Amino acid sequence: MDQFILAFLKNSSIKNFQHLANDFMPHYSTLISKVGGILSPETLSNIQKDLREGKLNDAVDKIQESLAAAENCILEVAVIGESGTGKSSFINALRGVSSEEEGAANIGVVETTMEKTPYQHPKYPKVTFWDLPGTGTPNFLPDTYLETVGFTSYDFFIIISSSRFSFNDDLLAQKIKEEGKKFYFVRTKVDSDLYNEEVTKPKSFKRERVLQQIRDNCLANLSSIGVPEPCIFLVSNFNLDNFDFPRLQETLLKDLPAHKRHIFALLLPTFSDASIEIKRDFLKEKIWLDAVKSASLAFVPFMPIIYGFDLPEQEKCLKVYRKHFGLDDMSIEEIAEKLGTSMQGIKTYIKSLDFWQLVKDDSIAAKARSCAKCCCSVNGGAISAVFQLLKIYFLRLKFLDTVANDAKILLHKTLKRAGDVAQ
Repeated sequence: MDQFILAFLKNSSIKNFQHLANDFMPHYSTLISKVGGILSPETLSNIQKDLREGKLNDAVDKIQESLAAAENCILEVAVIGESGTGKSSFINALRGVSSEEEGAANIGVVETTMEKTPYQHPKYPKVTFWDLPGTGTPNFLPDTYLETVGFTSYDFFIIISSSRFSFNDDLLAQKIKEEGKKFYFVRTKVDSDLYNEEVTKPKSFKRERVLQQIRDNCLANLSSIGVPEPCIFLVSNFNLDNFDFPRLQETLLKDLPAHKRHIFALLLPTFSDASIEIKRDFLKEKIWLDAVKSASLAFVPFMPIIYGFDLPEQEKCLKVYRKHFGLDDMSIEEIAEKLGTSMQGIKTYIKSLDFWQLVKDDSIAAKARSCAKCCCSVNGGAISAVFQLLKIYFLRLKFLDTVANDAKILLHKTLKRAGDVAQ
């Protein structure tokens, strides 16, 4: 049981907020992902201040505002690069689509991006990746590039190269920095470089040495064109779990404003156990914040009506979690095809497809009832209201953990299958 939620419920009707204020920040810091959470440091400080002063409604309003901001935020990502650098493949990888799917970014060895082109994320329409031409093309000269592409609308810029970064890239990076925006250098096609090196030098080939040479060359390249303290990320668009993509993911999440981290964490492909854990942490944080917000209202009259246990709503919630982890019905059919099995075969080793089995878990109701009695014996609140609140809280945590664990099972089976095929 989350001790902070229990303490909140016990004290929400007697204005004893001092210890809650002291506990809120330390508890929240243990809850959130290592890349940060939904609440900004300023918001956290203000919530703690409100609790210390007994202003529960103000604290709850700030939580609600932060949740709404995370839910409704718009994210615009600019991806810049010359033809043949893997820019479009990078965008498709982040969107979770193959190059042959409808709506995929165009891929070609000749320049296919002659104007800025938006690509919405198929599952998160408020997120758009912009495919921008490289600097120096006739319509996009370095001096006027940012104005031409409308730089103010983008949250950050990713500058891509598959070989050497150009002097124009340096000019662009400097202009982006002057405008107070973030930019990141990404070196693509590292897998191809490794393959070519191994084929041409099979006896002396050492993977880590080649990677370090590529990194050193990129850093020297960026330093030579005037980029101070350059940071480079080596990636493969077809193997996101390899090389520096996990580090790029964490860096982007840390650098984003707090209210935009949530949506970016959810859209990232579940390519590793670590990426699945980041998603789980963000969703667990949201469940907890929703519970804290609801706990403050648990003793309002008629709350049993407000907090009725709505089965369709809970089933909808489970489907949302499945979507976040790439386990929606369409995605599972694709996974089943990759694994060479049927949907029925998939159901034999994952549990999140069976809503009723999860809901019928008697231990959740028993735990919620026990905690509700404990809370209400302290302050005389309505047991039914608190019971429903806690039942939903525990059930959603179970949904989340079940879906995340299923995502790991399917990830490992898919990776094993790919490894077997490669052999």
